[in-house]
Amino acid sequence: MHLFLLDTSLPPLPKLVDRGDTRASIEEKYGKDLLNLSRKKPCGQLEINTLKQALEVFKKQVDSVAQCHIQLAQTLRDEARKMEEFREKQKLQRKKTELIMDAAHKQRSLQFKKTMDAKKTYVQKCRDKDEAEQAVHRSANVVNPRQQEKLFVKLATSKTAVEDSDKAYMMHINTLDKVREDWQIEHIKACEMFEAQECERINFFRNALWLHMNQLSQQCVTSDEMYEEVRKSLEACSIEKDIEYFVNQQKTGQTPPARIVYENFYCPQKNTAPQGKAPGPNLPRRGPLPVPKSLPDNPDYSLIDNYSLIYQ
Repeated sequence: MHLFLLDTSLPPLPKLVDRGDTRASIEEKYGKDLLNLSRKKPCGQLEINTLKQALEVFKKQVDSVAQCHIQLAQTLRDEARKMEEFREKQKLQRKKTELIMDAAHKQRSLQFKKTMDAKKTYVQKCRDKDEAEQAVHRSANVVNPRQQEKLFVKLATSKTAVEDSDKAYMMHINTLDKVREDWQIEHIKACEMFEAQECERINFFRNALWLHMNQLSQQCVTSDEMYEEVRKSLEACSIEKDIEYFVNQQKTGQTPPARIVYENFYCPQKNTAPQGKAPGPNLPRRGPLPVPKSLPDNPDYSLIDNYSLIYQ
């Protein structure tokens, strides 16, 4: 008789918990670094008008992107915690089943040992009986009645021992069969439970990974929406308006300063202009703004108001 036991070990749950925590730490670090970069090293502090407004939108949206990554990190940690709870729940269920299986296996092994011991005793008693019968046959010609009587008593005792050991052996066989049936029932229950648990594990793993991808995709979509706000602000950026704004803020008047005339020390009333230089008219208004010479050839750039601005 050979014993076998179900291998109750299951494939380990994917270590998404550790990976989730690691990914959350990466997202959190990236968000904080991006936030620090935006706040500690701001750009465009000396810019004015529409370009300054666009840069303020840029800073605001970069801050928002950083906050989104920090929020994503917390979301990933929450999902990792759910996976840890699921894993612990399955470990507890598996442990209970394993304890039941271990108890059934120990009981079956113990009964098997008792049965084998009973069989060994039964075989030995049968051999003792056979030896007693052979001794009686050999002593048929012995004239000593007392010796023959001892052999007959020994034979009768061995027959009784055989009957008792046979009953004990049969009883252990029946008990072992009952224990085997109980063990087999528990074995089947364990297999069914492990199968159901594995189905749940695979389904949970698949859904968790799917949700993880959705979260990462949503982060990309959200970031792109925020970057789109920056692109819109850049579309509203006007070089002409910024130049005009600068001129209006820094101008000193509508006309150029008056010419410095010559003053004669001896004749202070006689002020004349330097010889060969007659006073000229006011300078004309400036012409149209020059077109930037460094127009990029990259198709990811677009022309807005005849000026090159990043669009896509």
